[in-house]
Formats: sequence, structure tokens, C-alpha cells
Amino acid sequence: MLLKPAKDSVDLLIFVNDIRKSLDFYQGTLGLEKTEEVQTPFGNVHRLRYGTSLVKLMDPKQVPPAGPIGLDKQLGMRCLSFVIRDLSGVCTVLKEKGVEFTVPETQVLPDTRIAMVKDPDGNIIEFVERG
Repeated sequence: MLLKPAKDSVDLLIFVNDIRKSLDFYQGTLGLEKTEEVQTPFGNVHRLRYGTSLVKLMDPKQVPPAGPIGLDKQLGMRCLSFVIRDLSGVCTVLKEKGVEFTVPETQVLPDTRIAMVKDPDGNIIEFVERG
């Protein structure tokens, strides 16, 4: 393998339109832990931890235009997946918090269930439970 992992996960950078709404969703609703805020030439990055991964929210100096929303609307990375335990419990809490589901709790494979929601910018967030 060309790449030699330095950790057992990958990190993701998401450019957002409204950092307050995005932090409220990722930190407040989903419960990701904010570890730091870093200034970059492109804007401020808010680093949120999920396990050993970082979800990095970019508050850009200049907000680029949004692309089409939906899994099958354009090429490129289409969703952020969180592999979790207790999908039903998570879905119940998210519904209570008013989060709208694009895909309700669904069995997709014999040992895999998923649910999907959108973040404040319309990015698809997938929750996966295996076993």
C-alpha cells in the first residue's frame, strides 16, 4: 500500500454557509466534541472529534456557491457516514429535536440498518448500525 496510515481513521473538511447553524447541528445535536479552532488562509476551521476522526467545519472567508443537494445529484463525496450503536435510540432523539430524515431507519443488508438526515447546508449524513 502506498499510503501508510498514521491513525485508524480519516478526517473530513466541510465548507459551511453558516458556522453557527453547523456547530449547533454537529456539536449541539449530534454531540461531536469541539477540540479546537484554527485560522487558515481560507477561513476558520472548527475541529470536531468523532472517535479518532475529525469533522472539520470551515467557516470560509468567502462562501462558495452551493452545489446540487442529494445523493445522486452530482459526482464527488455524497455523504458522511457515522457507524454507531443504537440506531433506533439515535433516531428517536433526532426526531425529538426536530431533525428531518431523508431516509428513515431502513434495513439495507441482513446485518446493516441505516438512516439519513441533512445538515444545515443539505449535506447527507448517514447513520449506520451493523450487527
